[in-house]
Amino acid sequence: MRDQRIQRAMGVCKKVVSAFSFSWKKKRELAATQEELKLPKHKLITESPTRWGSRHAMIARVLEQEKAIAKVLSADKKKTRHLAPLWQDIDVLESVCKALNPLADFTDALSGEEYVSVSYLKPVLHLFSEELLKPVADDSELTKTIKASVISYLNEKYDNAATDDLLSIACLVDPRFKTQYIKDDKAEAVKSRAVAQMLDECQSTSQATPAFPSTALGGGKGDGADATPAKLQKTTLGSFFKKSYTKSAATSDLTEQQAIEAELNGYLQAPDADSETNPLAWWKINSATYPRVSILAKRYPCIPATSSPSERAFSTGGNIVSCNRAALKPDTVDRLVFLAKNL
Repeated sequence: MRDQRIQRAMGVCKKVVSAFSFSWKKKRELAATQEELKLPKHKLITESPTRWGSRHAMIARVLEQEKAIAKVLSADKKKTRHLAPLWQDIDVLESVCKALNPLADFTDALSGEEYVSVSYLKPVLHLFSEELLKPVADDSELTKTIKASVISYLNEKYDNAATDDLLSIACLVDPRFKTQYIKDDKAEAVKSRAVAQMLDECQSTSQATPAFPSTALGGGKGDGADATPAKLQKTTLGSFFKKSYTKSAATSDLTEQQAIEAELNGYLQAPDADSETNPLAWWKINSATYPRVSILAKRYPCIPATSSPSERAFSTGGNIVSCNRAALKPDTVDRLVFLAKNL
């Protein structure tokens, strides 16, 4: 979003942080003033282009230490008095900070890599549109404009049909959400795509399964007198029920697609899991109940919601391949990165 007020306020904010970052005297005076004004003894935060949310963190810290900053800068009338933010700049920074506050926690949560995150995207987008980024009465015009710009950007970013399909199916196989955040006019299409994917997976799995050789049944080549006879198993009571079930299942007129649709409907009609439930743990327990749906549950939740995990892997690789270790072979680097990320 290009706005002259925001650009000016951000410029002032960066200059203020730089004034304290490169002067130990200013840091000492700031610490003394914080103690005098009973403010938290926090250091100012410098914005980093490669660190998500660092600009918002810088603004929030400047607003927190506004009084101490103004007192220290104003005391030096020759060099830094002109750097003290004006009330207009403070108003702009407060408006920006208020609009970005809801995004900070969700950005950190969606950037994790040790839990399922991709199925959260649709619920989070819905929450932004309906609650967190909705204009309220005490919002300034600038805050309302920023919120509207953020919502427009997010809707445009995830408006792609292929991306929406992926997020919808990821949400569908999450037992906490299912079809709750899928639009009513798209729910049936998402179910149809899920059924088609499960059907293709089941067919490819059945074709790839090798048949048992005849030797496994005792009739293969090389059977002789020395062959050990199979030990007779005593018939159990449970085996009669197993045969009866197998016979009824074999004579059932349900096709594979109908069985998949019935299983998917049963999964969707089951009670939703608690919002704090780990979907991977839930599927570990219920995969036997919904074996076909669990195929999709193994494929989609492993997708990260953001690029943060891959960026962390790149940073790890950069720390390993240093100037003194520039001759490492690619396979060695791959193994070292894997060990660094998994030990």
